[in-house]
Amino acid sequence: MLTGRAFLASLCAVLLGAASPAGTTYAVDAAASSVSAKVPFLGFGSKTAGFPDLAGTIRLSPDDPRRIDLDVRLNARALTAPDNLTRERLRGEKFFWVEKYPTVRFKGRRMVLRDARSGTVEGTLTARGVSQPVTLQVAFDTPPGTVAPGQPLTLTGETRIDRRDFGMTAYSLIVGKTVTIRLKARLRPVA
Repeated sequence: MLTGRAFLASLCAVLLGAASPAGTTYAVDAAASSVSAKVPFLGFGSKTAGFPDLAGTIRLSPDDPRRIDLDVRLNARALTAPDNLTRERLRGEKFFWVEKYPTVRFKGRRMVLRDARSGTVEGTLTARGVSQPVTLQVAFDTPPGTVAPGQPLTLTGETRIDRRDFGMTAYSLIVGKTVTIRLKARLRPVA
């Protein structure tokens, strides 16, 4: 008789195993994907920055459903904001310092599925030259192991970070410390 944990591991292996024996690699479709970062502002509102220029890949392994190779890169120089002043400050030395650190990157290496479509990905976020461990809550539109060969897959994710952990300490009286990052990635299989 299987324990709950053993049953879930078996289920994940079967679901992810349907993809192919060697696994499946997907590329981020930048035109159909988005990343945003939202931070409290003045204690009652918020400001949201967008990262429209992104690229990356994800590889799912049917042999070990916990193993994932997720690598998403954002072009910080293309960062957008609701107004010019906010955009220039975010691109400047006190925040992303895009002239010195033009790329924000998330690399995920371990996935824990709660069910066939959702779970967490543990990885590392690098921004402004600082790398910190981050856990991304993820959901797939379709169980990854049931996607037909050649069909795309959509992944959504969310995490919260403390901006101070990445050296972004400016304007602490008006800009909150907790940043909510949301990702929606349309993934197409790589031939």
